[in-house]
Amino acid sequence: MSQVLSQSIQINATARVVERCISDLALMHRWLNPVLRCEPVGEAWSTDVGSESRFIIQIPLLKPTLNSVVVERQPGLVVWEFQGFFQGRDRWECQPTEKGTLLLNRFEYDIPNPLISWGFNTFAASWTKEDMQAQLRRLKRVAEEQNNS
Repeated sequence: MSQVLSQSIQINATARVVERCISDLALMHRWLNPVLRCEPVGEAWSTDVGSESRFIIQIPLLKPTLNSVVVERQPGLVVWEFQGFFQGRDRWECQPTEKGTLLLNRFEYDIPNPLISWGFNTFAASWTKEDMQAQLRRLKRVAEEQNNS
């Protein structure tokens, strides 16, 4: 059964600037959790449909990896689908507002292995939700800096 974590944040920057913070790998690494590393599969990073990447959690020895592919892409929208210890989708949507952009992040996932699922739900689910909120706050800061420069 899928689980969903949804977060949103108001950002005082244009949707184009916010989207660039999601689609530009150098900007992404400024707001992504420092324990997470993202790298392209293949020669170049892209958020075009079909583009593949790896999200690697920097845990010594284990380094759990999520392999992802962009499955939906429109202006202001990027949806990654991933496989690994998690299966699901990570949706990032920029909605223009009078004051800038409302950024919506929806993380829908399933953990097929019952032992890993139990461990995640017991030890990491609340941390993951808090981390998503912290990432949105960092992304807001990066986008507003970009918007003002």
